[in-house]
Amino acid sequence: MQRGPEVNIKVHRAFGPVVEGEAVVSEEGFSPRYDLDRWTGVITKPGHKLEGTSIVDKICFFPTAKGGIAAGWAFYDIKWKKIAPKAFIFGVTNPVMVQGAVFAGIPITEGWDPHPREVVKSGDWVRVDPARKLVEVLKRGKRR
Repeated sequence: MQRGPEVNIKVHRAFGPVVEGEAVVSEEGFSPRYDLDRWTGVITKPGHKLEGTSIVDKICFFPTAKGGIAAGWAFYDIKWKKIAPKAFIFGVTNPVMVQGAVFAGIPITEGWDPHPREVVKSGDWVRVDPARKLVEVLKRGKRR
């Protein structure tokens, strides 16, 4: 498949191995403690724009990370329960979330250019390459 800049997102900081998966794109921030059912991997916070959406084995795009100290261990908890996403792509995160993702072995990135809403939609198939600081849209998903 031919790729060009229109289907790539450069990230500013990144950690973890290369992963591919289905994108889940949110316009709202994310807290693993308060937005997520940590037994099912489904966003259950009432009123969250992704309420009812599973993040299990997905590449999750969130503009901000929400949460403090307990949010970090929550990443390890969902990884241990096998309900973690394949990667977190944040516009802005915090050291606790990064530490939690690194400890859990979940790829994590921060900062992006262009904004994901310009190039990726939920359902697209993407590759996250932290070493290259790159997110590539490999295949377009079905549009609803």
